[in-house]
Amino acid sequence: QVQLVESGGGLVQAGGSLRLSCAASGRTFSTYAMGWFRQAPGKEREFVAAINWSSGRTYYADSVKGRFTISRDNAKNTLYLQMNSLKPEDTAVYYCAARRLPLVAAPDGMEYWGQGTQVTVSS
Repeated sequence: QVQLVESGGGLVQAGGSLRLSCAASGRTFSTYAMGWFRQAPGKEREFVAAINWSSGRTYYADSVKGRFTISRDNAKNTLYLQMNSLKPEDTAVYYCAARRLPLVAAPDGMEYWGQGTQVTVSS
């Protein structure tokens, strides 16, 4: 069974940075895509970024391009999301998710989810 555990959320001022981590366990992820999604109060869960675990190819939502970077550490089975130039509208619970390839940039397409970590950006 795949387990995903996020960490690294917190409170930061606008313009600041945070790095989220997602520790993955339960299987080999070479045939998986992993991603980050977020959900703000009163809004639907939305795609943020994803990565093909094997090739390292990355995909981003337009709203975070140039500010967020997704990466993975194969040796540690850990997914990261480096978030720079944070804005108040980035405030949300951030979720790590995984699915077998092909990659699908939509919440409904993901097979496994972490519990989420809160990111709050103050103005």
